[in-house]
Amino acid sequence: MHALVIGAGLAGVSTAYYLHRAGVEVTVLDRGTAPARETSYANGAMLTPSLADPWNAPGVLRTLLRSIGRDEAPLLLHLRELPRMGRWGLEFLSNARRHRFESSFLHNVSLARYAQTLLADVRGYTGIEFEFREGGILKVFDDAVAMEQGVKVAHWLKQAGISHRVLDVPALIALEPRIADGADRLVGAVHYPDDQVGNARLYCEALARWLAEAGVRFRFSEPVLEFQRSAGNPLAVRTARGIIQADSVVLAAGSDSARLGRQLGLRVPVMPAKGYSITVPVEEDMMPAYPVVDEGLHAAVVPLGDDRLRVAGTAEFAGFDRSVRPARIDNLLRLLQRIYPRVQTEGRQLEPWAGLRPMSPDGRPLLGSTPLANVFLNTGHGALGWTLATASGKVVAEQVLGEPPSFDTTPFLPSRF
Repeated sequence: MHALVIGAGLAGVSTAYYLHRAGVEVTVLDRGTAPARETSYANGAMLTPSLADPWNAPGVLRTLLRSIGRDEAPLLLHLRELPRMGRWGLEFLSNARRHRFESSFLHNVSLARYAQTLLADVRGYTGIEFEFREGGILKVFDDAVAMEQGVKVAHWLKQAGISHRVLDVPALIALEPRIADGADRLVGAVHYPDDQVGNARLYCEALARWLAEAGVRFRFSEPVLEFQRSAGNPLAVRTARGIIQADSVVLAAGSDSARLGRQLGLRVPVMPAKGYSITVPVEEDMMPAYPVVDEGLHAAVVPLGDDRLRVAGTAEFAGFDRSVRPARIDNLLRLLQRIYPRVQTEGRQLEPWAGLRPMSPDGRPLLGSTPLANVFLNTGHGALGWTLATASGKVVAEQVLGEPPSFDTTPFLPSRF
């Protein structure tokens, strides 16, 4: 059996890993020059079952309408995108009803916890390194009402097995002393001890190297031109370098999976939501021990390695525009200064970045079979691509192989749309 995986980001490389472990011949095709050169390149770097909530929380319509024309808005809608959102937008708003939102949240949490178990197995089996660390995250609040709501959510998540500790400001500073200089505006925090940190790009690069050494073929700088189907050959893909024949194809190309699906006559309900990050070099004595998620600004400051901070967050419905808008980067710099006033950014080599998160209408990824018997999806993760990567790869590989599922994929099947 030969499986073709289109996309060499988190979803694609993870799928290739599990297909390879099952003894399948695998080719990974990507238009980029190396693994993780698009949405997986510089994301928030957190693996967070505690933050598995969809972005279409109740009240999202009001949030979006208020965002129009406001570059400082955490969730920003450009008016020019409204006509393109169409059916997807209506489904997005429909799934903002509380019972649907909470159901998707809990399904994502379950998949995220499974992914953590699988990631531990991947690390142990391959020995790859990607700046992984444990210890959890700190979700901080600067408003008493928001804090109260955050604690309610934390208690609610206990039913899904998510541990937490509620911290007042002195306890927060005792756990993370680096935050003391910016703590005068805070009212408290919730510590989620089981969340993790890892460099998604390094994971993709290291796992791709391991797979290549094991015989998986990677073909870079090779975009898909068209799909070809015939009775004698289930599926073939034409690129500028020739024809690739496959018994099964996995679309793991992030937001571009929708365009590829259309070529096959499939509706893949995924819209791009642009997220931003900056990577900031810092002195070792200023490195925090924990990622800090600012609830009010929907962004995070995450320690990477021994000498860098990743500041990431916000979302922008701007179509396939991948440009890095200075106003959005300025928002992240202001957030960094609010949380860590002593971190210096002037004169430092900052790395700004923007990537297109593939958003499904209900905040759950699209995993598995389609109406075409040999075409499978692994996309639609939104901001949870890293959190759900290993589990998504495994359950999609199982469906390609026709194996009994190791996890109930019913809530994530593309057929729900």
